Amino acid sequence: MTALTATDFTVRFEVRAYELDTQGHVTTAVYLQYADHVRWALLRAAGVDLEEVRRSGLGPVTLETTIRFRRELRLGDAVDVTCVFDWPGGRTGRVQQQLHRVGDGALVAELDSVGGVLDLGSRRLIADPDQRWRQFAKRPELLGLRPGGETP
Repeated sequence: MTALTATDFTVRFEVRAYELDTQGHVTTAVYLQYADHVRWALLRAAGVDLEEVRRSGLGPVTLETTIRFRRELRLGDAVDVTCVFDWPGGRTGRVQQQLHRVGDGALVAELDSVGGVLDLGSRRLIADPDQRWRQFAKRPELLGLRPGGETP
């Protein structure tokens, strides 16, 4: 996984009792929920109107997610979740996320996802997801895109 930078988009969460398994650890499903929440928050921060995306007949999809657990996350912990989009070309892009425990900064987990933009009519991935996000975003640089058309 590529190292994230200090300018990455970040959202803080506090672990709640109902997010724990029987050993007192945060469950895998919650890691995925945190990551999903931050991805949607980043799209909103970039000025993407998700209703407009849907009305255009498109929808973002996650095709694969890998989680690497590094440290335990327990009740009372707070965690910062980062998010970086990467558009290497083609029909898919990558989303890299890290969870760092607040206080000691320990890396708790890393998530690496592959996603794309689905044409809701044909149920197929579109060929140019980076270009479409550029059209929808008021601040495309937050999505790893330059306004002029190149990927940084």
